[in-house]
Amino acid sequence: MIVMGGIVASGIFINPYVVAGQVHTPFLILGVWLIGGAMAMVGAFIWAELATRLPHSGGQYLYLREAYHPAVAFVYGWVLLLVTQTGGMAAVAITFARYYGEITGVSGNEGAVAAAAGLGLTAINCMGVRAGSNVQSTMMLLKSGAIVALVVLGIVLGGGAVHPFPLSDRPVSFGLLRSIGAAMIPVAFAYGGWQSATFVAGEMRNPRRDLSRGLVVGVSGVILLYLTVNFVCLRVLGPAGLAATHAPASAVMRAALGERGAQWIAVGIAISTLGFLSQGILTAPRVYYAMARDGLFFQSVGWLSPRSGAPVVAIVLQGGLATIIALSGRYEQILNYVVSVDFISFAFTAAALFVFRRREGARREQGIFRTPGHPYTTAAFVAVCVGIVVSTIAAYPANSAIGLTILAAGVPVYWYWSRRRASAVGR
Repeated sequence: MIVMGGIVASGIFINPYVVAGQVHTPFLILGVWLIGGAMAMVGAFIWAELATRLPHSGGQYLYLREAYHPAVAFVYGWVLLLVTQTGGMAAVAITFARYYGEITGVSGNEGAVAAAAGLGLTAINCMGVRAGSNVQSTMMLLKSGAIVALVVLGIVLGGGAVHPFPLSDRPVSFGLLRSIGAAMIPVAFAYGGWQSATFVAGEMRNPRRDLSRGLVVGVSGVILLYLTVNFVCLRVLGPAGLAATHAPASAVMRAALGERGAQWIAVGIAISTLGFLSQGILTAPRVYYAMARDGLFFQSVGWLSPRSGAPVVAIVLQGGLATIIALSGRYEQILNYVVSVDFISFAFTAAALFVFRRREGARREQGIFRTPGHPYTTAAFVAVCVGIVVSTIAAYPANSAIGLTILAAGVPVYWYWSRRRASAVGR
């Protein structure tokens, strides 16, 4: 549930229209989502091996620290706190606030509603992984039910048909490849989040068994959900209709059940956004805790509650920053550059598997999940990550520059904290 809950957020209810605006036939639209799913599955294989090699809390932070240098790991945690995690959480919280307004008919301050939702879930997750994961599991079941209902009702009552030909609306060219690359940006964002389950590996009873199995099964389930949702959207709306609406899920339900259906799916979208927020609040603070434990952040951030065992200060820090961003209302700009920064981290983390395999040599450790097709699948994953980063920078150069500037600023901050730690040790 943690794996699927980390992926399935509001993106699948919105991003299909963005993809259809770039590529315009069912073959290309479904093909892009399938490519994204294959990439996520290869990533799940890689992260499963990394997690069984280092089954401790920290996830990507831990892998980058052990494979390269503490500075690389710190920069990852730095952008996670300032860009990718808190920024994404703030944007999704605002999305929840907007759909909450549609459901209740109450107009008000979206930032205040978003802040209340984020702070409420932050309080729940301060009670520990069990309390947070129970909320996560409940919301995952609810939003999975909403997606299943969308698919079934769309097929039975929505009408329409999917026409497989033509395969493409233009000849094979650089322009087509550029459009596919642009379509991969929202797809990559929609599939993102599966890696966050590795943050809590140290709090699982048997991470070598449960985490690798959960990553593979969870990503497989998400691929199936995403493909079926896009198939139904294409069947009911057609490629042109899908590209024309900014709320494809509501459009499908409106065709199937009228305005009541559109209102009902708004509830599903709101639940989905809450589930994503719960997932982020539950898992990412373990990275900040690991940074504090390494002496690279305020020591108080590494404090664990004696009652729940949760890194309460780290959870509250993240919730506070996400709340500030939500109240500022500047989340749109963050969404444009979060993908480029996120996939730089993915590329470095996947490449870490080459480092660990080289250190391992001829000996094979027991209980380690082995990535199928390595080194070819791992190299392909790294190449796709680089391609997504390049596509995002080309499409949104100004916003990408902001994210990359924040990333680069993490280097001098690391040296400050490392010198501060060295001075404390020398006293």
